[in-house]
Amino acid sequence: MDPIKVAIADDHQIFRKGVILSMRSYTEFKFVLEANNGEELLANLAEAAPDVVLCDLKMPVKDGIDTTKQITKDYPHIRVIILTMYEDERFVGHLMDCGAAGYLLKSTDPSEIKKAILEVMKTGFYLNPFVNKVLVKKNYSRQKFNPTLTTEIVVTDREKEVLTLVCLEFTAAEIALKMDISSRTVEAIKDRMMERFGVKNSVGLAFFAMKNQLID
Repeated sequence: MDPIKVAIADDHQIFRKGVILSMRSYTEFKFVLEANNGEELLANLAEAAPDVVLCDLKMPVKDGIDTTKQITKDYPHIRVIILTMYEDERFVGHLMDCGAAGYLLKSTDPSEIKKAILEVMKTGFYLNPFVNKVLVKKNYSRQKFNPTLTTEIVVTDREKEVLTLVCLEFTAAEIALKMDISSRTVEAIKDRMMERFGVKNSVGLAFFAMKNQLID
């Protein structure tokens, strides 16, 4: 099995090198790109073709927020994991809405970074206790979420089942197997719900479902 290709963008070279060095023993990964800021990352992204990007928030020239938006727009197959010192719940919700697949603090142990990368490659997102805490905070429910429904949110039994499995971090293929339907049908159901709820990916679906109590 080929190693997962990882890129890292952070304007602090010592931290950047430290992350790479701390994960050197994990043969599942191969670092293919280092960047000092978002602009440098984006300029080399197509050539490096990473599967996952570890991205800082505060960087010169182009910050992590704008960089995440650009990556999820132009390279939707690349998973972005935010790796930052900002322990601010407002950033978590906003970055997830922008399409980030995970949010980690720079104090995170390398073993959790490894776990996060593997999870986003498997399920599309990684929800650690810090991110989960945001889901139950009232201040997140007050943030602008841009849903398309202004009245009571209604989901079918099949949509509810898909939402439940998405929140349990099952992949589309695993959901299809459990529900005895095709992966294409699962993706179609997810696409319809993402359009209705005004979210961009499985992370957004999970947040929306939990925030609006659409699942048991």
